[in-house]
Amino acid sequence: MTQAELKNALLVERRAAYGRLRGGAPILLAGATYWLVLTIAGYLTTGEIWYYIALFGSGLIFPFAIMYARLLKNSFMTDRTAVTSVIAPAMIAMLLFWPMAIAALWEAPEVFPLILAIGLSLHFPVIGWSYGRTFLLTAHAVVRALVVFAIWALFPEERLTLIPLVVTLAYLVTAMIIWIDSGRFQSGPSKNR
Repeated sequence: MTQAELKNALLVERRAAYGRLRGGAPILLAGATYWLVLTIAGYLTTGEIWYYIALFGSGLIFPFAIMYARLLKNSFMTDRTAVTSVIAPAMIAMLLFWPMAIAALWEAPEVFPLILAIGLSLHFPVIGWSYGRTFLLTAHAVVRALVVFAIWALFPEERLTLIPLVVTLAYLVTAMIIWIDSGRFQSGPSKNR
């Protein structure tokens, strides 16, 4: 097999997984749920309480993803491909933002929502690559970073409401685009999921 044939075969496999797993829609919906809770908390609580909800609530993203996967009959936890091994390093790289977020919480809490909103999307370009759709999830991460930074800079009094609201909307829009796009790569019986 030539390098070009291997590259093409790998792309076919990555896109087949994208179709089977609907582009990770359960994880995107879990992210949207977490950020929606933070939006509501931004309107109903003080900054200090919001920070703790954001910090400890992030641990619920994965259980939410499992719940949505069950509802959508999506086997993202057990599905394996030739590139599945890239997921762990991508997640580890993303999780490395937490020391900065916690330091910000201690020394400059007003920066925490910005770091959180950007940090929790650092793995998206790699996840997009693993599905053969790098552009879609990279666009989500880049647009999200630019918009939340603009909100953080221009609307300091609204950081705890507008940042999570925009991130929620970004997740929902991305999930909808990916759901539609991933349908093009479904085949056989799994197409009816």
